[in-house]
Amino acid sequence: MSSTSSTRPPPLVLVLFLLLCRELWGFEAPEDKQDVFARKACPAFLTFTNAAHLAGVTVELPCHCKPQQVQSVVWFFRKRLGSAEETRALTDHHGNTLLDTSRVPHSGDLRSRFSIRLFSLLVFRAGLDDSGIYICGSARKDFFYAYDLDIQEARRLSFAPRLAPDTTNRKLNEGNGLGSAQPLYRVFTSFRPWSVCDRCGVPGEQVRAGLCYVHSQFLHVRYRRANVTVASCGSGAVPRAFGGLKQSRVGAKLEVKSCQVTCPAPPPPSSKLLALMAFLSSASLPVEVPVFFLNHPADSVLTLGCPGARPHMAVAWDRASEPIYRCERSTGSYTCAAPGTSRVQIDTGHHLVFNRAKSQDSGVYHCWLQGRRAAQIRLLVYVHFGRGQSVTSHPDFPEAVKTVLTTYAAMTAVFGLLVFGRAGVRCLRDAEETHVA
Repeated sequence: MSSTSSTRPPPLVLVLFLLLCRELWGFEAPEDKQDVFARKACPAFLTFTNAAHLAGVTVELPCHCKPQQVQSVVWFFRKRLGSAEETRALTDHHGNTLLDTSRVPHSGDLRSRFSIRLFSLLVFRAGLDDSGIYICGSARKDFFYAYDLDIQEARRLSFAPRLAPDTTNRKLNEGNGLGSAQPLYRVFTSFRPWSVCDRCGVPGEQVRAGLCYVHSQFLHVRYRRANVTVASCGSGAVPRAFGGLKQSRVGAKLEVKSCQVTCPAPPPPSSKLLALMAFLSSASLPVEVPVFFLNHPADSVLTLGCPGARPHMAVAWDRASEPIYRCERSTGSYTCAAPGTSRVQIDTGHHLVFNRAKSQDSGVYHCWLQGRRAAQIRLLVYVHFGRGQSVTSHPDFPEAVKTVLTTYAAMTAVFGLLVFGRAGVRCLRDAEETHVA
């Protein structure tokens, strides 16, 4: 009874601890906060909002409107508006994602790529096959809001000099109508602003993405856009008569340029946090970055994502203290590997991709977000045996055999010395006894 009471904290100390926790993490929602869906009515006629993104990024599709009485939404997918394919539900009537493992790149199932948070649909590592019509609706197939999603693949990665002109739009080609000098459409690349430097204190990189768009007076009116005469090249608003646009294989572009900035001074830890640490009798302060541990089988594709990364954030990767760059400098010039051509590279979605991971890829990796270190990942790539592989195929097998043989030889030598030494001592004793006799 006495031992139990001695471990219980005093009531006054417990009250102070609760008050401190309330100051640190307490949050009360404002009373005048209104439901966002109550201020926006759904359109009477369903239209499709055009959205274009690079392949490999995480796409968020918010359900901007729904009736207040609807507590859960169902997301539907259709490849094309006029296609013969039926509309397929991505979620069941309770908002849970449905699984379709055949359409997932790299590894994992659909649950690792699709998620619903606050009625919004998140598509992780979006691919070209994810382009299409996405509709937010209900279990009774009432449709509220829809997207025309266009996922574009960057087939080229180029290095831009620091003093290059900062052009936002670049004209590519035009398509002329028969017997008319006025072009039916004009294709151009729209570049987003340069990202911030992805590292600080060491040489880094800045990245900007350029997406393909088409300007025309003949776009489908059912597709909503900020500019009624502009849509992304893969949008359903582009008429099929623009065959030259489809045959030109115009895709997205990714440009990289070098940079170097100084690291800002770290902010001092909060006095409340220090008081809490002192109260808990913990001498250590919080770690600088979170640490994650990951085990992965060898000879399979591995994709590492930086925790907390968003599509428009600057992301960088290091192995231990060695930076991993998108473009390498050699003989005074920069060489950029095309996406998907190297075994280990950073893809357009800022993931670190190992195209068939090897055991030598094991190590400590760091990722940067917006120029600051964000996480540490301790990776272990292990080898499976019994699936067409033998122990001799392991890269460390020769060194292991050498170590075992060396140890065996040393132990044999020691054993031999002990045996011969014991035999010698016995011979000397027998000789002395014979001499005395």
